[in-house]
Formats: sequence, C-alpha cells, structure tokens
Amino acid sequence: MTNSIGEAARKIATDGTTIVAVNPEHGPASIQGPQDGEDALPGLFETFEKELASGHNYDAVIIACFDDTGLPELKSRISIPVLGVGEAAFHAATMLGSTFSVVTTLAVSIPVIEENITAYGFDSHCSKVRASGVAVLELEEDGSSDEDILTEAKKAIRDDNCDVIILGCAGMADLAANMTGSLGRPVIDGVGAAVVMCEGLVRLESFK
Repeated sequence: MTNSIGEAARKIATDGTTIVAVNPEHGPASIQGPQDGEDALPGLFETFEKELASGHNYDAVIIACFDDTGLPELKSRISIPVLGVGEAAFHAATMLGSTFSVVTTLAVSIPVIEENITAYGFDSHCSKVRASGVAVLELEEDGSSDEDILTEAKKAIRDDNCDVIILGCAGMADLAANMTGSLGRPVIDGVGAAVVMCEGLVRLESFK
C-alpha cells in the first residue's frame, strides 16, 4: 500500500517534485482505530527521525494515514511543512463546497476522524463520517471493494446533502478521479490534496 500511495502522489506532483514513500519497519499492518494509531507511533517517530538524518533534505512531510497519526507531535519537531492527508482533505473540501461527508473504511475509524474534524475546526462543514465496511488492507486486493465505497458515497450524497465527498483512507487515493465522474461532484483524495498543498507551501518565502 505504501508503494501504491507513493505512485498516486507522483501522478499529481508537478515536474521537479520528488516523492519518497516510506513505511515504518515496526507497528500494525494497517491503522484502523485508536489502538492501531497508538501502536503505530513508535515506528512512525523512529522512521521520521531516520529520514531526517538521511541527508535527503526534504522540503515537506506528509503523514499518509487519514487518521493523521502522530501529526501534532511531528509538526512540533521540524520547521518545514508537515501535513496529514486527513487535514489536507478537510481544507480542500471546504474550498470546493460548504459541506462534506467522509467515506472511510471500518466503523472503528469513525471516532478518530470525528475527533480530528472537531480539533481542526471543521465541525460546521462536516455532514457525516461514514464507514464503507471495507478493511484497509482489502483496498490492495482486486478492486472488488471499489463498489462498496462508491455505494456509500452515493448514500452520503442522497442522505447527507453534502457538497463534497472525502475518501477517508490513503489507500483509496486512486479512486477519486473515477468517482468524481460517477457522482457528478467533487471527490477529494487526501494524498493528492496534501501533495498539492505541500508544493504550494514550499513555494512560500516563509518556508525557504
């Protein structure tokens, strides 16, 4: 999945932007709910420090988990932009419409996403956070889960009266374009949103 996320990021990045996709060597196989997020932190912090010491001279960092795992801690450790894909998706959605609904993986992920929405100040824009019933690692299988995600997105449009759909998992990154066409309204992938925002932030003089 890390490789797939890296490829999705490269597709939207502009010429001259290099994407390095890395995954912690230790921790849960996927992050679904608060316990997985907590268990992922040691490996995440270890990887963060290792990459910073690698000499790559990164211009920005993206946490490619929709739960924005460890994001506040990592923001405090470095002066370059550090964005979470959830954070980026919420900002992008409010630029495209008044309200959004999130379609995520399993129900266990909903409370964490709702807490982040509140912490970031997007409560008034969020219609609902919905679970598709698709586990994170199922997204890497044969594409059979795509229809379940699309079905939940259609329910969100019908029942939530939302202007924008947000895909609530980095593993859904390659679904946004097709779903936008199918649904007839914006579908936001947090990976793409984070890449575009990081590129813009890096161009600002305040980060040079």
